[in-house]
Amino acid sequence: MSANTNTTTNTAGVVTAAPAVTLHVTDPAVAEIKKFMASEEGLPETCGLRVRVVPGGCSGFQYSLNIEEESRQGDFVLDEKGVRLFVDMFSAQYLNGVQIDYVTGVMGSGFTFTNPNATGSCGCGTSFTA
Repeated sequence: MSANTNTTTNTAGVVTAAPAVTLHVTDPAVAEIKKFMASEEGLPETCGLRVRVVPGGCSGFQYSLNIEEESRQGDFVLDEKGVRLFVDMFSAQYLNGVQIDYVTGVMGSGFTFTNPNATGSCGCGTSFTA
């Protein structure tokens, strides 16, 4: 689902548009996120899942998912199948078009990311280059 275009006003009073960001969350991932959020006590209505890219891993960047009580200034706030997602401006450039899935297999279960912006990834599949 796409976020509405963010607008900002610079010091000259000119309104500029920031590009929109799109994330795709599969039904299994949505179910797992909702299940986890329901198990957390005392989360406010403003809570959501922060999806971000952080430096690290074998390839340079890795994904980070955290439950947060509210968005921060400058965040893209997306609603994907009833799950609120927060994406900061830095991460948005690497996350646009990413699909988040939740898979269960013989080796365990967890979230996976399919990133059309990645130019490479590590063997373990938890970090990427762009």
